[in-house]
Amino acid sequence: MIDTFVRTGPLMEATSYPQWAQQLIRDCAPSKRRVVEHEIYKRMRDNTINPKTMRMYLIGGWPVVEQFSLYMGHNLGKTRYGRHPGEDMARRWLIRNIRVELNHADYWVHWARAHDVSLDDMIAQEIPAEFQALNDWCWHTCTADSLAVSMAATNYAIEGAVGEWSAVVCSSTVYEDSFPQEGRKRAMKWLKMHAQYDDEHPWEALEIICTLAGLNPSEALQTELRKAICKSYDYKYLFLQSCLQYEKAPVARERLEMVEAG
Repeated sequence: MIDTFVRTGPLMEATSYPQWAQQLIRDCAPSKRRVVEHEIYKRMRDNTINPKTMRMYLIGGWPVVEQFSLYMGHNLGKTRYGRHPGEDMARRWLIRNIRVELNHADYWVHWARAHDVSLDDMIAQEIPAEFQALNDWCWHTCTADSLAVSMAATNYAIEGAVGEWSAVVCSSTVYEDSFPQEGRKRAMKWLKMHAQYDDEHPWEALEIICTLAGLNPSEALQTELRKAICKSYDYKYLFLQSCLQYEKAPVARERLEMVEAG
């Protein structure tokens, strides 16, 4: 029988969670670090990012933002009321946060428009295939994996990284001040909201994951959780690197169009 986990310490302290979860955090830290400390976010913070890179970032990041609530809907569908305390916790949390995520798509649109990127541009997704990898992975894990694993890959890993890199961008007012006074608050809404509160979301997700997995999950489950979390970080890193590569290789899109035409 799974030994039940009930958190007694502070939500946002690693020591409040089982030893296996603390080890999981440590094991995934290097993959997370290269995302949240990526050069792109430093350039955003300092307002030195290439406009082409920023455009690719906003267009390429749109599917994950727009569909994040749908990932959560898939996870919600895995729950049954009263079957397990972790499922009950996940059910309440997902229902509450799906409503919040729906607003985030609007805020991303406002941010994109401040950089002259339209909703039509984002819907068209006329970008190289590697930009789609993170979204494809999120769909795969949420449709094929267990509730604990898919929440680890999305609500824990992705939301956790978002909260941290958003805080990096918002740690200076240089980027914010680059927008005209009129519309500045609207342009920064997505970033500021995530920088302010998403730091709690991954910890809440971790509490749910630990409640589902218990105090002594199998080695196989621990490995699956680690791989899923790191894969989310790694696909995000691939996305960030692709933005920079596109900046350095302006003919990439032309080559892709030639391939598609052929």
